[in-house]
Amino acid sequence: MSKNNSKVNEIKDAVERKLSHSFGTSLEEASREELYKAGAGCIRDEIMQKWSKSRKKIEDSGAKKLYYMSAEFLMGRAFSNNLINAGVFEDYKTAFKEMGFDLEEIEKEEPDAGLGNGGLGRLAACFLDSLATLDLPVIGCGIRYEYGLFKQKIIDGTQIEIEDDWLREGHVWEIERPELSVEVKFNGTVEQEWAEDGLKIHHKDYHTVIAVPYDVPIIGYQSNTPATLRLWSARSKQTFDLHYFNEGMYNKSMADQEFAEVISKVLYPADDHMQGKMLRLKQFYFLTSATMQLAVQNHKGKRGDLHTLADHAVVQINDTHPTLAIPELMRILMDEEGFGWDEAYDIVSQMFNYTNHTIMQEALECWDENMFKLLLPRIYQIICTLNEKYCNTLRTYYPNDEGKIAYMSIIGNNQIRMANLCIAVCRRVNGVSQLHGDIIKNQLFHDSYNIYPQKYLAITNGITHRRWFALSNPGLYHLVSKNIEGDILKDYKLFDKITPLADNPEFCKAYDAVKLENKKRLARYLKEEQGIEINPNSIIDVQCKRLHEYKRQLLKCLHIIYLYKEIKKNPDFITTPITFIFGAKAAPGYTRAKDIIRLINSIGEMVNNDPEINQKIQVVFVENYSVSVAEVLIPAADISEQLSTAGLEASGTGNMKFMMNGALTLGTMDGANVEIYEQVGKDNIFIFGATVDEINSMKQYKTYNPGNVFEQSPVIRDICNCLISGDLPKYGKRKYSDIYQSLLFGDFGTADQYFVLYDLPSYIEEYRKVYETYTKKHDQWVKMAVLNTAKSGFFSSDRTIAEYNDKIWHLKRNK
Repeated sequence: MSKNNSKVNEIKDAVERKLSHSFGTSLEEASREELYKAGAGCIRDEIMQKWSKSRKKIEDSGAKKLYYMSAEFLMGRAFSNNLINAGVFEDYKTAFKEMGFDLEEIEKEEPDAGLGNGGLGRLAACFLDSLATLDLPVIGCGIRYEYGLFKQKIIDGTQIEIEDDWLREGHVWEIERPELSVEVKFNGTVEQEWAEDGLKIHHKDYHTVIAVPYDVPIIGYQSNTPATLRLWSARSKQTFDLHYFNEGMYNKSMADQEFAEVISKVLYPADDHMQGKMLRLKQFYFLTSATMQLAVQNHKGKRGDLHTLADHAVVQINDTHPTLAIPELMRILMDEEGFGWDEAYDIVSQMFNYTNHTIMQEALECWDENMFKLLLPRIYQIICTLNEKYCNTLRTYYPNDEGKIAYMSIIGNNQIRMANLCIAVCRRVNGVSQLHGDIIKNQLFHDSYNIYPQKYLAITNGITHRRWFALSNPGLYHLVSKNIEGDILKDYKLFDKITPLADNPEFCKAYDAVKLENKKRLARYLKEEQGIEINPNSIIDVQCKRLHEYKRQLLKCLHIIYLYKEIKKNPDFITTPITFIFGAKAAPGYTRAKDIIRLINSIGEMVNNDPEINQKIQVVFVENYSVSVAEVLIPAADISEQLSTAGLEASGTGNMKFMMNGALTLGTMDGANVEIYEQVGKDNIFIFGATVDEINSMKQYKTYNPGNVFEQSPVIRDICNCLISGDLPKYGKRKYSDIYQSLLFGDFGTADQYFVLYDLPSYIEEYRKVYETYTKKHDQWVKMAVLNTAKSGFFSSDRTIAEYNDKIWHLKRNK
């Protein structure tokens, strides 16, 4: 029974009223979906009141607000998270229990919002939670993707992409705001006219798409200022042409609608063809144009004088996708508001800031110049002028070095470079870990850093411990709450009070018991969802993240092959069973990543169907990895695999989630692993592999030859040959010779370009230490896990957001 019985009764009455008034049904007859929508509707009503009040207060005060622009917002389910942040989770749980229902089952009716792919979108979601918790005014700006990324099915070991129709039953939390719709213009021609009051720009013969905003409140923990997530949906100005329809030209009658609405259909459409590239460019301009138009309209309506825009608005560009907001705001100020170039640029250069998330050249967005000019003619003109002025500035610092100017320019080699545009204009540029910050200063943007050192900084990423501790791991949250004073969900610094408990045998025993219960919960999930049975008493070893070669799922595959062969030779090589769990989506056009998924499933089939092996090790591929799956999987993990090639993972946030939930990191000194190492100390983390300096040295002097590693190590030779020997089950006609070839053959930089074979011996040795610690020194393992949880408070996104605000945004709290 809840301690707050009156609140429980109030919730029960409210849910029954919602069922009656909104669905015309009773508690006894309601479906689980109706029960979810009724319960969500009740807390939504309370959120809406607070949201409306806080927005009015912010607008009336003229407080500066943040526009956080991101192509992804991987929010996860909102119902339970909102209940926790509102402080009523236990009341709702009790109310549903007294009505005869399990809240955990009811919340499953909410689909994961398909608005993100991986760490980029999940970071944006955590940031909105923390911004709201800290009462900082923000609008998160993204696209309302109708079908999200894709829903992953594994059929015969192969990834199959199907549409993720997450909006099919509606979205309880959103409010459509058609009155705030704006027009976004594509194609056409641009004409210049000199009039008495200056240059006039006329954009003619363009196609128009209507951007309709849908707003979602994101509440913080026991705070007064819900964030606003504004998602733009694309619609045609003329949705239906009756004349064409009556003439029997049915497809043509809907042509405008199809042209427009495809923009907000899918996150990251395949871009291995020109039409896909053009659609992506349309999406990102659509997002940036709509957001900047509404920002200007809002300021103009409330404050009047656009010269003060930078005093009331600040923009954070989350990776390069929203970069076109920079020239778009220049366009609006000059073409629609009559500003001259210099005064428009002065405002823009004060407002924009850029977070870099990768040093991978493939992810530093570039657009074909001819395609760009055709699709966005006026924006192209503005970028050309920005480029000309920027290059002239660079020449004052690097005279007689046109090669360097060409490398740093916004336009070059018939491409328009989004990262260089950000570097040229943005006020601050930040990396997302301390190591990554050093890399962008000393390598990626070194020449710019030499000119503008004050522009660059590093702010380590974070995660919200409301979702990734209290919601995903309630057993551990309640155990910790009983043993420390204060509200750990409000003050992340209280995590450090867990530290002395690592020496408390009773606490450690209870901590280990919670881990076992989380493993049993994962086992139930896998049995129910995929029909897979796992041993909850096994070591749970997890590598779940976006599938990319630099994240080196392949390294783990080779290690499992090694273990398989060793167990074949010596059945006692493994005594405590291990369950290896993978979860990952590969981009639809990323052939090698899809081949690695096939390889994982092929190894799984070989291992799991071998009676001499399958009681020792098991391989599981979790289908359609998502936020909701992660909430079950991460608390069950014993080992957190963070295997990226040193220098390529900017930060990572999965590593922080696993750490917070007591999984020990096995990883390279890369990204935030470096800071996890600093927080927990060398005795509470397992590190292997080449360092950034060693990798850079091998690249610079071309000293690494994977063929030599192969020839000199019979163990590695045996592992690699398994890829082509026929021992592995294959799916269809696919074999793994391509992966084998990529590891061993090619010029320097193409053969094993992610140093998998180089790091494999070090990984094998470090894994031996991991296994021995877990099996032979288990009390020490649990103590290490407790210390990881205790030191995870530093990685709260509340700390991250406080740093952003102190160093970049300078927002005032809306108390």
